[in-house]
Amino acid sequence: MTKQVALITGAYKGLGLEIGRQLGQMGIIVLLGARDRAKAEAAAHILQGEHIEAHGVELDVTNSDQIKAVVNKMESDFGRLDILVNNAGVYTDHLGTHIDAIRASFEVNLFGPQALTEALLPLLKASPAGRIVNQSSILGSLGTLLTNPMYGERSVPAYTTSKAALNAWTVQLSIALRDTMIKVNSCHPGWVKTDMGGAGAPMEIREGAESAVWLATLPKDGPTGGFFHKREPLPW
Repeated sequence: MTKQVALITGAYKGLGLEIGRQLGQMGIIVLLGARDRAKAEAAAHILQGEHIEAHGVELDVTNSDQIKAVVNKMESDFGRLDILVNNAGVYTDHLGTHIDAIRASFEVNLFGPQALTEALLPLLKASPAGRIVNQSSILGSLGTLLTNPMYGERSVPAYTTSKAALNAWTVQLSIALRDTMIKVNSCHPGWVKTDMGGAGAPMEIREGAESAVWLATLPKDGPTGGFFHKREPLPW
């Protein structure tokens, strides 16, 4: 098989679906993950109508059985994985600042991507140029925590700490994989008109997907272990 294969989590709408669209337009086979199988398949049908080779897969990143099933499917159908975009995420701060909200955020925003990535590492290592992209946020940047105007007067400890932890794990994973062909990076999509970003966000979904798509298709001499927005490095 000569075509590259990409798996995107949280991909039945919004940024995930658009990342799949842009990768598919490059001739890459895309697997769109979603917790609801019907939504995943409906999203794949949309891209198929645009002449993109797309498949919907049931994938809740907090469900170990579904992770195993996706790994088995990737292994039997393709034998490798070239691109993994850990896009699935939640914003639980609207539930309050109690510890349960923070735990729920970490389950999806950190522990899920970590479990999925570790399970898929053998298939990523089978790729001639594996790429892992972790969808983070500038709200997880400790370097801008006290100065970022996006915070305003609001406190968002669940989202902020989970994304900061995702960034830290990105660095650690890049160190662990430094002797392989795999590149691992985090990206900030921007403030995008998604369900999470709201209709008042300044960026369209297509533009917001571009950072992840760039990192997913990096050349051999591209960066690893970094945090980027629009190809520019961001402070940790």
